[in-house]
Amino acid sequence: MPYEPTAPDYEPVTPLRAARTQSEDEAGRVRPSHDHSSHRRGDGPAAAWLGDEEAASESSDQPGGDAVPKAKGARTPWRWPPPRRGHAASFAGLLLFTAVVYFRPQELVSALASFNSLAFWVAVLTLVVFVPTQLGLEGTLTARPREITLVLALVLLGLVGVPLAVEPAEAWAAWVDYAKVITMFVVMVNVVRTEFRLRAMLWLAFAVSMVLSVNAVSDYRAGRFAPGADRVEGVIGGLFENPNDLALHLVTMIPLATGLLFVSRGVARKALYGATALMMTLTVVITYSRGGLLALACASFVMAWKLKRRGRALVLAGFLAGAALLFVLAPSDYRARLGSTFGGAGDGGSAESRQALLIRSIFVSLRHPLLGVGMNNFHILSISEKVSHNAYTQVSAELGMPALAAYLLFMLMALGRMRGVERATADDKKRARVHYLAVGMQASLVGYMVASFFASVAYLWYVYYLVGYALCLDRLYAARGAEVFGRAGRSRVRGTVTDEEMGEAGAGEASRVGSDMKAYGI
Repeated sequence: MPYEPTAPDYEPVTPLRAARTQSEDEAGRVRPSHDHSSHRRGDGPAAAWLGDEEAASESSDQPGGDAVPKAKGARTPWRWPPPRRGHAASFAGLLLFTAVVYFRPQELVSALASFNSLAFWVAVLTLVVFVPTQLGLEGTLTARPREITLVLALVLLGLVGVPLAVEPAEAWAAWVDYAKVITMFVVMVNVVRTEFRLRAMLWLAFAVSMVLSVNAVSDYRAGRFAPGADRVEGVIGGLFENPNDLALHLVTMIPLATGLLFVSRGVARKALYGATALMMTLTVVITYSRGGLLALACASFVMAWKLKRRGRALVLAGFLAGAALLFVLAPSDYRARLGSTFGGAGDGGSAESRQALLIRSIFVSLRHPLLGVGMNNFHILSISEKVSHNAYTQVSAELGMPALAAYLLFMLMALGRMRGVERATADDKKRARVHYLAVGMQASLVGYMVASFFASVAYLWYVYYLVGYALCLDRLYAARGAEVFGRAGRSRVRGTVTDEEMGEAGAGEASRVGSDMKAYGI
C-alpha cells in the first residue's frame, strides 16, 4: 500500500529537516545538527553503514534538498515502511505466545496439563489476525529487511533438504518446528513498532529470567542439584532446563538490562534494572557453564569497550583484574571446572568429547557441503548419537555451507544495524539515550555468538528474538531518531499525537506543535 504523506496516523521524521545538515542556536552560532536523519544519509559515520549510493539517492528524495539525479538504473534503497497505528491484537497474540513459550504454563499448572499444543494454537490465532491486518496496513505480508530474506533462505534450504536427508521424517519434523520459529520472528519484526511494545517484550524476557535466577540461586544455596550433575537446573523446562542453555539465555539478557539501566531515568528504575542484571550475572556463575561464563566475559567486555570511548586501557586492565579476582575467589571445584575447559579429568572427559564432536561435524559438513544431511540428522552420523554441541557446525552439517553463510550474515547484519545507531548517536548520548540500548543489543548478540559455539541451538528461539529486538529498535530509530527511549518516550515530531509513540498505551497526547513548527522553520 503506497504511503500518503498527508495520512493522519503517523508522520515520518526524515522529511522534516532533510535539507539541513546544520542548525543555528539562539545566539546565532552554528553548531552541528544531531538530527537523526543523518543516520539515514551519507554524512558522518553512518555513511559506511548505508553506502554512498544509497545515501545520495535518499538525499535526492527529500523535499527542499538539492536535486541530485539518480544514476540511470540505480536501485531504490530499501527503507522501513512509515510506522502506522495497528497490530494491537497481533501484538497481544505475540506477547501471549512468548509468555507460553517462556513460562510453559501447561507444565506449571495442572489444570492446563492437557494443553500440550497451547503455543501452537496461540500462534495460529495470532497469524489469523496478523495477515489481514498487515496486508491492510502495508499491502505486503512483511517488511523486507535483509535479515528477513536470510531467514527465509534458511527455511527454504531446510525444506529442500528434507527429501535428501538421512532420515526424512525426522528432518521434516524439525523443519516444521523451525518454520514456527521463523514465522513468529517475522510477526515480531512487523508488529513491534512502538517503544511501549519493545519494552513489553523485554520486560517479559526479564520476568522469566528473574524467575529462573531466583530459583537457581535458591537451589544452589539448598544444595538441590540436577541428578548426577551437581549443577543447578532451570525451574522451567524446555529452553531453560539445561544449565548451559539457562546460562546462554541469561548472558543475552544481562547486556539488555544494563542498557536499559543507562536509558532509564529515576533511581527506582535504575535500581530495578541494576538488580536484575546482577541477579542474572550471579546465576550464570553458579550454573558452572564454561561456555556461559566465557560468553558473559566477552559480552561484558564489548559493552564496556563501547561505552568507555576514552581510557580504554583502563577497561582492559579492569577486565583482566576482574577475571583474575574471580578465579582466585571462586571455590576450588569451580576453578577445577574452569581449568578443565582445555581438557583434563575435572569435567569427566567432556572437553575431549566435544572436541571429537566438533571435528566430526566439520567432517560431515565437508562431505555434504550443499544441503547437508538434513535438519536434526547429524546425530545419526555422529559419535554415540550425540549432537554437535556447536550451532555453527550444526547448521553447516545439517543444512549445508550456503545455510551457514546465511546464518552468519543474519547475525552480522543485525550487529551492523546496531553499530550504525551507536555511531550516529555517539556524540549526543544524553539526548540520544537509545545509544546505550544499541550497545546492549550488540553485546547480547556477541554473547550469543560465543555461547552458541558450545551448544546446538541454531534452530531455537534465542537468536531470533535477539535479532527481532534489534530490528524493532532500528525501525524505531528510523522513525524517531534520538527521541527513542529518551525524553520519557515522548516524540517531538511536528504535529504528532503520541502516547508511547503512537497512542498504543492509551489516549494520545498532543506534541508541542507550535514550538516545534517554529524550530523547524515551518
